[in-house]
Amino acid sequence: MQLLGGTASPFVAKVRMASVVCGIELDFEIVDFVGTSDTLNAANPIGKVPVLILPNGEAVFDSSVICEVFDRMSGNQLIPQTLDGFRRIRTFDAAVTGVTDALALCIYEVRYRPDDKRHPDWTDRQMGKADRGLRWLEEHLVDLGESVGLGHCGLAALIGWMDLRFEGKAAKDAPKLVEWADEFFSDHPNIAAMKPFLP
Repeated sequence: MQLLGGTASPFVAKVRMASVVCGIELDFEIVDFVGTSDTLNAANPIGKVPVLILPNGEAVFDSSVICEVFDRMSGNQLIPQTLDGFRRIRTFDAAVTGVTDALALCIYEVRYRPDDKRHPDWTDRQMGKADRGLRWLEEHLVDLGESVGLGHCGLAALIGWMDLRFEGKAAKDAPKLVEWADEFFSDHPNIAAMKPFLP
């Protein structure tokens, strides 16, 4: 199977980490998801990464759906199957996604809008969402459980990405998450190798 994505994307990193947990080998193809990539747009009309290309050529997107496909393929190694376990991990992952989305919007506001078109109040609201989400994640770390799964991959990808794009923010605003990530990456170097990075 082939995975289309970028090296700095937290969502791509989450999928790559999940593939390691599930023992699924991927051919990783780096695509330009900021500009116009014919390969990406042919696979995903929305033009977002990651995209999983199945052996039959069909495309699967986005990261949550890809991880659920990996979960089914691996006999449910990523997501608990009890109602309570499923609810906790999927909610945890939704919080991780929400924090990531809010922080990404802050980056895009600065990167893609001219100074005179930026809206600091809007950016502050997004940062507020991220900060509340980080506090919630710290309070719910226990929901991850011992077995490495979807929540671990999502959180590890988020913290790795924050280290890349928001240097010092996680250590200042979510020290428990950073402590967790440091220990997690130390215990799982094969997963740590999938952290977001700049080429």
